[in-house]
Amino acid sequence: MAASAPPPARVLVVDDDPGVTSLLRRAFARTGSVVASAADGEEALRTAREFHPDVVVLDILMPGIDGVEVCHRLRRADADVAILMLTAKDRARDQIVGLNAGADDYLVKPFSLQVLSARVRALLRRRDLPPAELLRYADLELDTGSRVARRRGRDIHLTATEYRLLEEFLRHPEQILSKEHLTLRVWGYDFEGNYNVVEVYMRYLRQKLEEGGMARLLHTLRGAGYLLRERAP
Repeated sequence: MAASAPPPARVLVVDDDPGVTSLLRRAFARTGSVVASAADGEEALRTAREFHPDVVVLDILMPGIDGVEVCHRLRRADADVAILMLTAKDRARDQIVGLNAGADDYLVKPFSLQVLSARVRALLRRRDLPPAELLRYADLELDTGSRVARRRGRDIHLTATEYRLLEEFLRHPEQILSKEHLTLRVWGYDFEGNYNVVEVYMRYLRQKLEEGGMARLLHTLRGAGYLLRERAP
């Protein structure tokens, strides 16, 4: 019996510019995705509750509830939804604001439709999960079925991006993983030298793994990358 086709991706587009919304709705619909849209933050939150998107393309600058606050609320409600933020600001600290709110990725306006589509496809590929297994290193373990990490019996709940990042380290313990390697393996493409996303998510992951005074396992090697090891290099 042939395997059933996966369900179409559900994409929510949030932007107060009707031209952008119309363009993205048509583009995603052509790929077979089911698309919903919202013109402001309040409508975005209401639509997300009813529509249950797989990925949200979210503008930051909107009237009323801005995109950063929308991102915070979406992430609190659903750790697994993928969020790509659109920003007109290209300074690193402005981009980091979006990442700190829980976004998985960001794209600076004006953007290429081809690049945005590729970023969304990379986020959606995370839905295709391999068979569950238990990965272990030192006192850390990761259940790839539940996507919950544990240290000494304490559950550590991860977002989709944090999970993929930790999984990559657990599959390559005591190996130096460069930022280039991590962007390709976790996000699905190269950031071309701008690695704010990696740095922010490494900080998130460390904070969760080290909560309660637990020893550091993820180490930074300046100029080389990161390393999962019990002892500091």
